[in-house]
Amino acid sequence: MRYFFSTGEASAELNAVLLARAITRYDPQAQFEGIGAERMRSAGFSLWRDHTGWASMGPLAAIPRIPRLLATMWRTALHLSAQKPELIVLVDFGAFNMRLAKTLRTRLQYAEPIMYLFPPATWLDKEGVARAVGALTVPVTAFAHQYDFYKSHQLPIMFFGHPLAGQYALRPPRAVPLRDGGTIALLPGSRAGELKYHVPALLAALKILRVARPHLRAVFGAAGAPSERIIARALKRARVENVTIAHGVAAAIEDADAAFVASGTAVLETILAGVPSVALYIVNPMVVGYGRRMQKKIFQARYITLPNLVLGRELVPELLQDDASPEALAATMEALLLDPSQQYQQFAEVRERLGPSNALDDCAKFAVALAKAGAR
Repeated sequence: MRYFFSTGEASAELNAVLLARAITRYDPQAQFEGIGAERMRSAGFSLWRDHTGWASMGPLAAIPRIPRLLATMWRTALHLSAQKPELIVLVDFGAFNMRLAKTLRTRLQYAEPIMYLFPPATWLDKEGVARAVGALTVPVTAFAHQYDFYKSHQLPIMFFGHPLAGQYALRPPRAVPLRDGGTIALLPGSRAGELKYHVPALLAALKILRVARPHLRAVFGAAGAPSERIIARALKRARVENVTIAHGVAAAIEDADAAFVASGTAVLETILAGVPSVALYIVNPMVVGYGRRMQKKIFQARYITLPNLVLGRELVPELLQDDASPEALAATMEALLLDPSQQYQQFAEVRERLGPSNALDDCAKFAVALAKAGAR
């Protein structure tokens, strides 16, 4: 059967690839097409459109992209209406995917199954958004909190657990690294804005850390070739040595004692893998007010990183905007390297809260069942 995945950034693309691989266990002849980037292309997808550069940080940065995204949305809707794949899978990226679903259903009278993995407004409890998602798609959430919210309003939703829950093995606790060394992963994110602000901050923090830890190694995790080029140029400008660039989160954290991570799915990946972490997020000062208003709506303004949201308490230190100074980043990382045990002891609880380790398989079975319904 034919499956079309629509993603808008690296984390959604990762989940799309994981789900597609799981689908092939139950539909070995499955064909995959979609909107993605090099990760999906490498996994055997036929790319309908490349989403590189689509994701933005804040509404001001999104404005110049709107005309192109609207045009792409309409072309995609017409393409899907003509091709009628057995299943469309929307992954996160609500600004685009909700418009795509609405256009298909209301303008083009599309009747085939549309599944929404990671539906929008996960932590905001917006009844209007939930009703729209439920009316247009079959929502599949990765979080029990969102499942309970939909059910409280008698809205359809499925919950199998988080697709990443069974993808990382929690490594045994490591010995505390030597006082003059260690290895840290630097995960600055995948969006252009994230790289612009996070890479210089992380390099400055690394320089401070190396005053006391001259043998400290660092590994940048690049989300793709464009990110790798940006990081390489920054390293050359900053004249920082003994830093390597790895492809993706898993490769960057493989030998890391701890990690700096831009808030997002990558924080969840590091915690599931058993790597103590410090989260950061810095945006253009022009959108700081917007970001703070959004944060106030999320769990009483206390947290923004996924492990902290899942637990309802601070597990991962969050250094945001002005608090993410090189000095503060370095001091927080130094404290973590000296005593990672307190954070590590809570990792198993995060995994438990995310649901069973077979969540991805169950989600794949459900997707194949939807596709079969579409085929009939």
